[in-house]
Amino acid sequence: MTDKEEIALARKGRMVGLVIAGTMVLWIAAQWLAPQFGLPGRYALLFDFAALAALIWAMVNIYQMRRARAASRDT
Repeated sequence: MTDKEEIALARKGRMVGLVIAGTMVLWIAAQWLAPQFGLPGRYALLFDFAALAALIWAMVNIYQMRRARAASRDT
């Protein structure tokens, strides 16, 4: 694997890590703030689905990174 590919994978890995951490922080904050503001339960469900979407995106990217590293080891 070339240096450019390694740098790109490292950058992608940092982005995935930030998305996972940010998602969890925002999700926990939303779960705490929604009742404080008197929002109905459907908004909590909306926050849950948004967090799920972000985590699914992160898992897809982790899988892509894993496949890229495996492909570089094979050649």
